[in-house]
Order: sequence, then structure tokens, then C-alpha cells
Amino acid sequence: MPSGSCHCGAVRFTARGDIEQAIECNCSHCSRKGLLLWFVPRQAFEVTSGGDELATYTFNKHVIEHRFCPTCGCQPFALGRMPDGSEMAAINLRCLDGIDLDGIKRVPVNGREF
Repeated sequence: MPSGSCHCGAVRFTARGDIEQAIECNCSHCSRKGLLLWFVPRQAFEVTSGGDELATYTFNKHVIEHRFCPTCGCQPFALGRMPDGSEMAAINLRCLDGIDLDGIKRVPVNGREF
């Protein structure tokens, strides 16, 4: 089961599923942070420590809660809904432990259109 954290380790999480690809969004937020995202159903995601300390940032349509650690500023994940209304978590693959990013297919998404 993939697990990860923010940079300082105050926030830890796990997710269930196979990482088949990374979404590389070019919206103003994701491109500035260099996020590579793996989407999982919300029930396949769990914050195991530090969840009460997280800060939230929203922008544009305010439908995605970008969650970040107030100590180190790292954004390990975001919470929101898919277009069909199902709850999801968008995991920042750069925050997962022991992952080889070179072996993951990157799918560009034009988030500037949303």
C-alpha cells in the first residue's frame, strides 16, 4: 500500500490502488508546484497522522481542497469530486515514499481550460 508524507513528516497518509499513470496538469497552481497527481477514490485514501494540522487552499471554482502542511508548506494531496460527483483524493506522487517517478507514464491535462 503506497504511503507518503509532507516534507517535514508531520502529515502522513496511505492510499490503496495501483499507480498506472500520473496526471500532469498545467493549471496555474499545479504547474507552479510541479504536482504529479494520482487520483484514487476517497475511500481508498487515509490520513494517518497530522490531519488536524492541515491548511486548505482553494481557487477558481473552489471545488478542490488543496491540503498542505502549515509547517513545511508541502502539498501531499488534495480532496474533491470527480465530474460524476464521486469523492476523490488527488495524491501528489512526489510525496510518496520510495516511488520511481521515471517509470510512471505522465498524462498531460490542460487544466488552464477549466
